[in-house]
Amino acid sequence: MPAMSIRTFENLEALAACVGQSVATSDWVTITQAQVNQFAEATGDHQWIHIDVERAKAGPFGAPIAHGFLTLSLLPTFFESAIRIEGVRMGVNYGLNRVRFMSPVPVGSRLRAHIKLLASDAIDGGGRQQTWEVTVELEGAAKPACVAESVSRAYA
Repeated sequence: MPAMSIRTFENLEALAACVGQSVATSDWVTITQAQVNQFAEATGDHQWIHIDVERAKAGPFGAPIAHGFLTLSLLPTFFESAIRIEGVRMGVNYGLNRVRFMSPVPVGSRLRAHIKLLASDAIDGGGRQQTWEVTVELEGAAKPACVAESVSRAYA
């Protein structure tokens, strides 16, 4: 599939005007076994349903699956392919309010994020704090892979 276009906002105030709206959809990301293995190495989570391909084929999901936290860790990738805010000198992850992993993500499947702006509040230092609802779509699945409420800060 072709890449989605990045939604560009002139500044933080232009973004703030979109509170309550779905603002962007990211590009698709394909989950590979190499990613899953590297995530297992980085986190120490070597559960067989992620890294033992043969055993996982006979397991409850019929294939190895991505770690839930690997899916969650793709949020910056999704945002990078979907949203750009002009005039921002720095952005930081401020945390999460709520996360749910609703569907397993088999290796080889594709994910993309639908991004809705829930809130945008002025903060000290000339910035704004955004609260986002990020719904991670699992291609072909009835339910999302993950729904997360992500909080970030951006400084002009």
